[in-house]
Amino acid sequence: MAASGQDVLVDLPEPAPGAEAPLASWLGWLERGRGDHIDLGLERSREVAARLGLQRPAPVVVTVAGTNGKGSSVALLEAVWRAAGYRVGAYTSPHLIRYNERIRIDGSAVRDEPIRDAFAAVEAARGDVSLTYFEFATLAALSLFERATLDVVILEVGLGGRLDAVNIVDADVALIAAIGLDHEDWLGSTREAIALEKAGIMRAGRPVVCSDHVAPATLVEHAATLGAELHLIGADFAFERSAAGWNWWNARRLLEALPHPALDGLHQYRNAAGALATIECLADRLPVDEAAIRSGLAGVVLHGRFERLAGDHEYVMDVAHNPQAAAIFAATLATAPCSGRTHALVGMLRTKNHREYLRALLGHVDCWHFTDLPGANGARATELADCLASLDPRLGATCHPAVAQAHATIVAGAVPGDRVLVLGSFLTVGAMMGLLERQGPA
Repeated sequence: MAASGQDVLVDLPEPAPGAEAPLASWLGWLERGRGDHIDLGLERSREVAARLGLQRPAPVVVTVAGTNGKGSSVALLEAVWRAAGYRVGAYTSPHLIRYNERIRIDGSAVRDEPIRDAFAAVEAARGDVSLTYFEFATLAALSLFERATLDVVILEVGLGGRLDAVNIVDADVALIAAIGLDHEDWLGSTREAIALEKAGIMRAGRPVVCSDHVAPATLVEHAATLGAELHLIGADFAFERSAAGWNWWNARRLLEALPHPALDGLHQYRNAAGALATIECLADRLPVDEAAIRSGLAGVVLHGRFERLAGDHEYVMDVAHNPQAAAIFAATLATAPCSGRTHALVGMLRTKNHREYLRALLGHVDCWHFTDLPGANGARATELADCLASLDPRLGATCHPAVAQAHATIVAGAVPGDRVLVLGSFLTVGAMMGLLERQGPA
């Protein structure tokens, strides 16, 4: 399961798997120990990190927060620094198919055995300290990075920023991507409140880059109060698209006719601009020449973000799961017209804003299919169908118990030239990717 839980790790009725147990056993044990509520905070992680003797995971650390664009920003930074010859660690969440995707060293997912050993070390050190799934995973990732002799580590925030487990590490540069409404129950119901939570990854006297075109005032004010060195898109760095590619500049550097980022969507220029601003903030410690920038932009890979897979029916898969991300997806979809019908396979978590998410997709879908997602937090397909009907009673939808059944029904009714959208959650996209990996596209 592509879990991203911050829910507390409760006392388990069973002991932890043995040190030699397979990774799958450890992941199953962690899943069974997940509680039913969010419990944010840094004290538990700091306590166990001290018991583990964890130091800094690399000489340079970048922490990335934001509602949308975090994963793309991490991938862009990783691609450029690796093209420049640096050893890079990247920690992201959740995963799509395999847990190992979350922890990358030099562009490769860490193998099962080192992760299992890191889990065993965390379990031995935590004693009576309760940890969330994400805290447990973060401590394991930090220990793996520390032993890998890396030049730079990129840490993606799981939820918010201020109280997220990755924030036990002081970032040399904080990067905050687009800010929208998501996780309102825990972060606040306005962009200003959410931005303040994300601003918690800033550090006094250190750079913070914001690639949101309209940075909330709370973020700007927090940087000023803290004494962080704020770099805003449109003010301290900027970009423009041109026929030859795109241009990026700040007060010190101009890059012209750059290759388009190898990620679909106009929003990826904003993410790339933020990544380049972050790289420039560290240019004295991690110099990067223009050739590496060009290579990284052209070669970046990120699964599940407007990912297109050709076949009799083109698949477009995107983990977008909030209204802002759905609107971005719809805008990108409009630039890639389809000759046939568009079928949407949507599964979402219960905590998401279903109504506004689906509203952003209206007019882009011909045939709607909803699927249940597993677990107490998974929304039922009928909930989504009812929501769609409330938006437009003329629209019908078919409900399914799982992604596999939804996919089979879509394929049975589709014809060559049709398009299949797979949307709403990492769980939905991950399940489809696993299915296509086993069966191949239709």
